Amino acid sequence: MKKLLILYFSIFCGFLVWAQQQPDFKSLRYNDDFTYLKQDTVKNLYKKAKYIAFNKNNDDYISFGGEARIQYINTVNNKWGDESDAKDGYLLSRYLLHTDLHFKIFRFFTQLQSSLANGLPDPSPVDDNTIDLHQVFLDVNLIRTDAGNATARIGRQEIMYGSQRLISVREGPNSRLSMDGVKLIWDKKDLKTELFYVHPIANIPGSFNDKFNKNARLWGSYTVVNNVKLINNIDFYYLGIWKSMAKLDNADGKELRHTLGTRIWKNKGDWKYDMEAAYQFGDLAQNKIRAWTVSSNINYTLTEVKLKPVLGLKTEIISGDHNSNDSQIETFNPLYPRGAYFGLVALIGPANLYDIHPSVDLNITEKLAFGTDYDIFWRLSNNDGIYAPNMQLLYSGKDSKESFIGTQLAVDFEYTANRFLSFTLEGAWFDTGAFLKKAGSGKDYLYAALTAQFKF
Repeated sequence: MKKLLILYFSIFCGFLVWAQQQPDFKSLRYNDDFTYLKQDTVKNLYKKAKYIAFNKNNDDYISFGGEARIQYINTVNNKWGDESDAKDGYLLSRYLLHTDLHFKIFRFFTQLQSSLANGLPDPSPVDDNTIDLHQVFLDVNLIRTDAGNATARIGRQEIMYGSQRLISVREGPNSRLSMDGVKLIWDKKDLKTELFYVHPIANIPGSFNDKFNKNARLWGSYTVVNNVKLINNIDFYYLGIWKSMAKLDNADGKELRHTLGTRIWKNKGDWKYDMEAAYQFGDLAQNKIRAWTVSSNINYTLTEVKLKPVLGLKTEIISGDHNSNDSQIETFNPLYPRGAYFGLVALIGPANLYDIHPSVDLNITEKLAFGTDYDIFWRLSNNDGIYAPNMQLLYSGKDSKESFIGTQLAVDFEYTANRFLSFTLEGAWFDTGAFLKKAGSGKDYLYAALTAQFKF
């Protein structure tokens, strides 16, 4: 199967030399739009694969696409010295292939995913999952009017909202996240609302065996309003989650959690910002949930300065449990966030933290960019531990009153050869603080990775 995938991508590499109009690949590949090829009467092999019409009006069509990502990663002192490193580093590879079939009334999308790990000791199912049906869903167009469009979607699908603080496709790890369920989408000018009920997929090592997950449910609504005076854009959302078993530092058991939140953002111009606040309530076993988070991300581009530096400052305050002896849980649950939540390295998840995170990005050339960031971490509550992005407890906080976790310095170079091919060289150093030195081995962590990514 791997040889077939490599052959598939090699063939399409040859097509790229004929591609005249640069495609715009989206984070969610089912949002790719190649309808501009509808009026193209002189199609090369690549364009033909991206838009194969079925009727004279070219309205019904099928499109093929995919991507490959290969990463070489080397670490020193994995989990700050408490887990063994791969002797000579390890290689992660991810392959995605999709077909997108469009008709007037309905649309059918399928995608295969293969995630492979070589040289990694005891890889998790997120790192190594031979091949599976990652997405397969049916869209039905319920309403198409000038006032707005309504669409129903059913099947296995990727879901991503906002800045991906709470709902993400998990781009950083080797396997992206998909979910089984239904979604209703209402879309009109400057307004989009989605209602959904899904079961997040739990990866199982092997081939075509990622089954329907009965142990987790996610539901809610997400509304985006664009072009709002003064604040530019605003999101409103409600998210509900149920898990058959959740384990925190101070409680474990069935979890029913509700999240209410809002986000104000601007992503155009010299000044960009993204500010978000969320409150959570519900039950975990016999305990009441009362948790919250406030975050901001502000960037300013010096357009008149050489290299057009982008100065950024992120800050987050994320609640943790203050009293292990009461019946209230204040540990925030980030649900399904992006893997590398704080910079390049996916070490710490957004729970029981506050951090300050300045950054600088430079455009060295049109194709080469440089970025560096420095993150400082503290525990918000000294009675709660620290967690991984998937909310696995890394270290309990019950035996330490130290709040300082450490600092993380990261740098990366990204070379974008064209819209299809990019390379990234990145490295990070995590300087452990007093809490990590007391909770575990407390060794400084070093990370380096070289990534090649190809999309078509």
